[in-house]
Amino acid sequence: MTNDDLRTRFGIDTSHEWILQRTGIEARRFSAAGVATSDLGLEAAKRALENANLAPQDLDLILFATLSPDHAFPGCGVYLQEKLGLCDGPNAKFVPAMDVRNQCSGFLYSLATAHAFVRSGAAKHVLVVGAETHSPMLDLSTRGRGVATLFGDGAGAVIVSRTEENRGIGEISLGADGRYADVLSQKVWDIKKRPFIDVDADGNGRIEPEQLWPQMQGPLVFKHAVERMKQVMNDVLAAQKWESTEVDLFFFHQANLRINQYVQEVFAIPNEKVISNIQRFGNTSAATLPLLLDEANRSGRLKPGMKLAFAAFGSGFTWGGATMTW
Repeated sequence: MTNDDLRTRFGIDTSHEWILQRTGIEARRFSAAGVATSDLGLEAAKRALENANLAPQDLDLILFATLSPDHAFPGCGVYLQEKLGLCDGPNAKFVPAMDVRNQCSGFLYSLATAHAFVRSGAAKHVLVVGAETHSPMLDLSTRGRGVATLFGDGAGAVIVSRTEENRGIGEISLGADGRYADVLSQKVWDIKKRPFIDVDADGNGRIEPEQLWPQMQGPLVFKHAVERMKQVMNDVLAAQKWESTEVDLFFFHQANLRINQYVQEVFAIPNEKVISNIQRFGNTSAATLPLLLDEANRSGRLKPGMKLAFAAFGSGFTWGGATMTW
């Protein structure tokens, strides 16, 4: 869906130039009706398993990061487990499955969890999936254009396994500041209410637009994203004892190209060291970092021994950073 598609197909009062100037986004992907977030996650998971030369039965844990699960509950992890065939036949393996609801920071929170499980010996192979189906949740009208123009659908996955080689996941730093929990949120129901969604005389639910659709205070999110991503990048580089000039490739969460450019300027990072795909995919929340990593890998940009750095910021507010040696 190009920027012009939002205008011509959905009637949003916007333009390609307006969106591009403010976000760097030129297009995003919308999945078809009937496609669930776990379906997107399944395709990414199958490719990750194939690349790792593993079968689903080799997995010891599934971690599924998303802010757009198939349903309120259960989580996407159990749906993915079943779709991978882990519940069928003589080789059925009922591996634990966990959802991580940390929005745009979800992949790094999941990566940290996988790292802890593998490093402790509690798991040998962990599947980490970041997947989002934002499009059904967007107010595709002029009223909702401040959010609707930003997001797209996508999924990425990695396998985290133990290695005796001098490579892999290095330092990880995570953080959160709940004072700003309402600044970027989608309160599709309010569990404090009785019932949690207003109903009419026939028992049909009725949800006001400010609850049904995502709400965001854009300037405040932008300000905190820049500050927290700078902070967490400093933290993980210091813990790893790397100078920013030693890092071969930087992977920033793809929320807004302008945010990433500010962070890039602070660390004086040359353009050739920054991986970006927001122009084509928009903000895919928990899927952004694994999508970037996969594209860098398939294009041949990743070479053994390369030093990588990751940073993300999202609703909550939550944030995370990580280092990795490829």
